[in-house]
Amino acid sequence: MRASSLLFASLSSFAVIHGHGVSTATSPRNGGAKLEPKVFIIGMFADEGNAWHGISEFDLLEHNITIPGLSPRYPQAHCTADGSICQLVAGEGEINAAITMSSLISSPVFDLTHTYFLIAGIAGVSPRMGTLGSVTFARFAVQAALQYEIDAREKPADFPTGYIPQGSKAPGEYPKTLYGTEVFEVNDDLRQLAIAMAQTGILSDDTPSRQYRENYATHPDFAHGAAPPSVVGCDTATSDVFWSGALLAAAFENATTLFTNGSAIYCTSQQEDNAVLAALLRGALAGRVDFARIIVMRTASDFDRPFPGQTAAANLFSSTPGFAIAIANIAAAGVPVVTGIVAQWDARFAAGVKPQNYVGDIFGSLGGTPDFGPGSVFGGRPASMVQQPLRGMWSLSVLSRLLGE
Repeated sequence: MRASSLLFASLSSFAVIHGHGVSTATSPRNGGAKLEPKVFIIGMFADEGNAWHGISEFDLLEHNITIPGLSPRYPQAHCTADGSICQLVAGEGEINAAITMSSLISSPVFDLTHTYFLIAGIAGVSPRMGTLGSVTFARFAVQAALQYEIDAREKPADFPTGYIPQGSKAPGEYPKTLYGTEVFEVNDDLRQLAIAMAQTGILSDDTPSRQYRENYATHPDFAHGAAPPSVVGCDTATSDVFWSGALLAAAFENATTLFTNGSAIYCTSQQEDNAVLAALLRGALAGRVDFARIIVMRTASDFDRPFPGQTAAANLFSSTPGFAIAIANIAAAGVPVVTGIVAQWDARFAAGVKPQNYVGDIFGSLGGTPDFGPGSVFGGRPASMVQQPLRGMWSLSVLSRLLGE
């Protein structure tokens, strides 16, 4: 057994489960049945988690389960009394998110094989596609900052940005070195159902946000930024760096397009989604989760670039009024999705929503051929069915051949 497997076995060997007003579940170690949530909600920090508490539709604080390996700040998963809906807060940034999700997937408390995962957090938004309070649902999550970087003050004069795809020699060239987490594609058929359910919710808005949006009305490309919030289908870029400005926005927007062979439509920026999806993909390879049961929802709290006449620094450091409505719209749009899945479980969701599109990572690890990148590294078969060499560098030579090097 590998050291990492020993670690997870140790971490997952116990759990502490609390409750209020109801009998608590017991750990499988003590003979109790595993919880089998229909929906698991993933937030990234306290306000995103608290958005679901105190609502009338369901009570997530009826079971509070301490799971080893979760964030020290947010050590518990929270569930309804019957265990049909659960939630956790992963912690911000890619490392926190990946470790939390890996710990959840390996926990003996849950059977997640039929669970739908709803990533539900806030994000920056491009005024080309959305506005403060908008609710977005992504098909593609792109690790747009996983690139080489030269300080923009030292970049070649003909480079539009200091970001260069790994293994390449200039911006705009497809990356020739891939790690496997650059792009994830989720179930678009499920996404469309989620969008339809979210559109039945009533989105929050307020006067400060309406007034702030007016600053974007003078730019012909920013009509969506000046409009009221709505539910939008568009894609998301992951970066640990919280960036601001038209030049970086253009660089990451271009990377999102480039990495997906032109398929993704960039609209939001956040710090965790590729990490969450990477952990879930590993869980799917282990038979613990179904990667076709993932919904990526982000609500817009701020703009990724300044309005005309504003500096990038002012856009970053000035107070934006969109935070409150972005938090409110997590539940406004998310509750109809969660309750819709639970209410229609037997009729529509228990058996899964069959995707018509490719679902998985840029390597084709779950089988099939990605419609972006160089194609399947595993010959269209699941990675678990392909004999692996002891050294991992073989994938680079395979990629080089696929890329025609």
